[in-house]
Amino acid sequence: MVKLLHLVIIAALAASAPAQAETAPPADQAEATHAVIAKLNAYVGLLNRTLRASESLSRYESWVNMKSGPTGKERVVYGLYSLYDVRDEIEKAKAAVPAAPAMPELDAAMPGYIAAYEALAPIVAEADGYYERQDYKDDRFAEAKKLHARLAPAGAAFKAERAKVEALFAAEKAKGDLAELAMIEQAEGRKARWHVSNVMIRARQVMDLLPSNEKPVVAMPAFEAAVLAYAGAVKEMDAYGAANPNSFFVFESQPRSLLGKLREFRDRLQKAKGDARKGAGRDLTWIVNDYNMMVSTSRSATQFAK
Repeated sequence: MVKLLHLVIIAALAASAPAQAETAPPADQAEATHAVIAKLNAYVGLLNRTLRASESLSRYESWVNMKSGPTGKERVVYGLYSLYDVRDEIEKAKAAVPAAPAMPELDAAMPGYIAAYEALAPIVAEADGYYERQDYKDDRFAEAKKLHARLAPAGAAFKAERAKVEALFAAEKAKGDLAELAMIEQAEGRKARWHVSNVMIRARQVMDLLPSNEKPVVAMPAFEAAVLAYAGAVKEMDAYGAANPNSFFVFESQPRSLLGKLREFRDRLQKAKGDARKGAGRDLTWIVNDYNMMVSTSRSATQFAK
């Protein structure tokens, strides 16, 4: 069975204001939309930065049987990945919880996620040091077994909290994205910045339906519909770019390149009846990497647009 790499990609919302607004939205509408964006940005900053913990656990799970723990008989000892300093992100997320607008379920879940991360992080740091120093060569994995007894439950709790927060965040972000898109259209019309935002919204909807370790079988009708919606957004953007040269800095070719990969991936999934474990998931990492690049370049895609 192919073990799929579970990558969670969360795009930050672009909050830059247009240089010249043709028809400015009402002040209260703009203020409310920017409040949503600010709150979600605080949350996504923490989620993106703490994704490193998920990657570290995945590395550990790649060579350790999580039920029995390390035995000392493993062929390879990969250890874990060190974590990032997330103190600033945690403080911003904590400050965002009581801030307006209220997002009841997500706001209620965020403290639990932070607590789970703070419980896991010191254990990961201790285990990372242990394996980096190769202490196991002298103690015959004695400390490795003790570390595992703490790491396994803390890791499972963290992953459960992250899955909960990711689902709630996705729902709130979808609403925020649509509100921002409407605000851009009202202020500028369907010009360059609108097309970039529209394409990124549709791309994210596809990415949310990709297979993972936990859900390797894709719901094909929903996935096919999302790919078609994304294709329509890319085609509209390409038509706008053809009529308005130099509208998209660096970004222009990336959406259609991702679309090609998604269509190939969709075709393989169709043959496998949606089960990515049957060979369809081998290019998943490339798709995720392309999407990540789009997230990065979308932020400056319209800087030279007229």
